[in-house]
Amino acid sequence: MDQDSNWERQALERIASAGLVEQRRSRRWGIFFKTLGFLYFSLFLIGLFAIDGADYGASSTQPHTAMVRLDGIIADGQSASAEQINQALRDAFANVFAKAVIIKINSPGGSPVQSAQINKEIRRLKALYPEKKVYAVVDDICASGGLYVAVAADEIYADESSIVGSIGVRMDGFGFVDAMDKLGVERRLLTAGEHKALLDPFTPVDSFEKNHLQELLDSIHDEFIAVVKAGRGDRLADNADLFSGLFWSGRGALELGLIDGLASADEVARDMIEAEEIIDYSIKPSVLDQFANRVGTAVAASLSLVSPQLR
Repeated sequence: MDQDSNWERQALERIASAGLVEQRRSRRWGIFFKTLGFLYFSLFLIGLFAIDGADYGASSTQPHTAMVRLDGIIADGQSASAEQINQALRDAFANVFAKAVIIKINSPGGSPVQSAQINKEIRRLKALYPEKKVYAVVDDICASGGLYVAVAADEIYADESSIVGSIGVRMDGFGFVDAMDKLGVERRLLTAGEHKALLDPFTPVDSFEKNHLQELLDSIHDEFIAVVKAGRGDRLADNADLFSGLFWSGRGALELGLIDGLASADEVARDMIEAEEIIDYSIKPSVLDQFANRVGTAVAASLSLVSPQLR
């Protein structure tokens, strides 16, 4: 019996020992693969920050046409923000080998403040580098805030089918007063300041507040009109619809004097600037920035309900 007990005990010890060895082996392999995964991820992030956002144009030492892209909604924190566009423009102008600058626009508009800041920076750089002309070239759309930027250029070009115009200001909102009454919902709102709840969607429209907002929009619209007239001068046609918020095709915009001709960025670089090589000075966002921009776009869309928009 003692021999049988010893045999059983030894067998159990061997089984337990083998189990411990296997656990240690599995743990070591787990640590190895986790470490390897962490290293790969770290190298991936280093690659993103090293490559994305790099300035590919500033180091060029051959005559070329500098290009800066303005894509999407013009808003703070987006790729088409004044901060991003203006930095790219400064880099483009500063390179002595850049014969001229093209700002390629594909935007429905956005913030009047951001649009104005880009417009002012273009005009400042034109004065600082008078030997360099600036061309705005429209891709699919150059509406509202996009046009606010474009009129700072010396000349504007577009495709026959581009959309150009929409010189106006808008402010969006919703009203749920009747819906609340039908649902039997009581609105409880406390404010300090008589008009602090202005534009609240759950209270009826106040005529004084509505007039106040209309004056605000009219003021921004007047500034927009003044900028367009200053930029385009006597090239503008005498047409009452120009500043109504309407938009036109490239051919229609040409007839109205909103643009100077029908041409692509390649054609402008080759035929007008005579520097066929185009180098893009646009700031390249990192993958993380692109993700943040998508989130920011959603936030900007929600803020557009209570902020004036050149769209």
